[in-house]
Amino acid sequence: MMKRASLRPIGLTLPIPSPIPLLLRRTFTVQGTPISPSGHPIPPQQPSNASVFHDAVQAIAPRTNWTRDEISDIYNTPLMELSYAAATVHRRFHNPTAIQMCTLMNIKTGGCSEDCSYCAQSSRYNTGLKASRMVDVQSVLEAARVAKENGSSRFCMGAAWRDMRGRKTNLRNIKEMVKGVRELGMEACVTLGMIDTEQAKELKDAGLTAYNHNVDTSREHYPSLITTRTYDERLATIKNVRDAGINVCTGGILGLGEKAKDHVGLIHTVATLPSHPESFPVNALVPIKGTPLGESKAISFDAIVRTIATARLVLPATIIRLAAGRNTMPEEKQMMCFFAGANAVFTGEKMLTTACNGWEEDKKMFEKWGLRPMESHETLQGQQELVSQYGLNMSVEAVPGVRETAALNA
Repeated sequence: MMKRASLRPIGLTLPIPSPIPLLLRRTFTVQGTPISPSGHPIPPQQPSNASVFHDAVQAIAPRTNWTRDEISDIYNTPLMELSYAAATVHRRFHNPTAIQMCTLMNIKTGGCSEDCSYCAQSSRYNTGLKASRMVDVQSVLEAARVAKENGSSRFCMGAAWRDMRGRKTNLRNIKEMVKGVRELGMEACVTLGMIDTEQAKELKDAGLTAYNHNVDTSREHYPSLITTRTYDERLATIKNVRDAGINVCTGGILGLGEKAKDHVGLIHTVATLPSHPESFPVNALVPIKGTPLGESKAISFDAIVRTIATARLVLPATIIRLAAGRNTMPEEKQMMCFFAGANAVFTGEKMLTTACNGWEEDKKMFEKWGLRPMESHETLQGQQELVSQYGLNMSVEAVPGVRETAALNA
């Protein structure tokens, strides 16, 4: 018999008192009706514009019917109040001391045919980056072993190309990489451009746990940045990934010449997907000389914090990951991001073509501020696996991807 779930806030339950995962102490759904840990039905959340901020703070389950006006109301809340509210919600859904450490490796550099105006790997721009072939499987697995030894629980692999059409050999090698990473006990994530339904299924069968495909910015601002791939094509890849039962990792880049309304639009796109993404990366543009955005000014830090805090309120169960540009932030700024709801970082030697905070640097920072690396069973993938292991005949609404996982394992 399972131990009765604790009613204490998740963030205050340390260490985990039983093998029951954190996820199981969240909000369950039985036959479509949300049920709280105390066993009482939860009424559908349909906040009005007048009380949207209050209702977001009180939320005990995600919802996907957000309007832009509602998200805008939250985004434009005074920053101190917004950050405090986001911290409150963060503690309801996550352990605030646990930060997932992720490592990203470029498995195929440069030569991409896309014209993304921020990217050093586009073949259209003279950035001094040399294109290379895909690295061999063993080199990737060795890098993954090093990452695991240094505390990373997620290993991400990125390839610079538009899509996977005609790349059967590459796909076969990538599947071997995924299998090897999973055998190490790590989450495996890839970002390979656009993929179709069959390719997504192949990656799922190989054990892939997450697929990154950022939407980058709002639908309105997107055409000024990229012309070789439409916004809807990005959303189609996300659908293919989700339909295959792979966790979706999708977010954006701040500092692309956008306005505040585009931060709202970015979050609205992600928040109104059929289910919220498992992770939401927040990148700050690292200007690369030779690209159209190579001389851009840095995004203001308050805009980064405001975006993270808004995302935490709108996507309460999602992992929010500090990605590119974190290496330019002093510790105090990073802590403000963690306080506002970020709970994952990229760490290691490099992040694709840009600098990255190192493992030792992050370990020292974590120890100083009372943080720690998230353990495997605490990640959303780990919790999903524990749900499957316990064989629960229910779905867990509070965590993205669990419904899909349960359906596929039924």
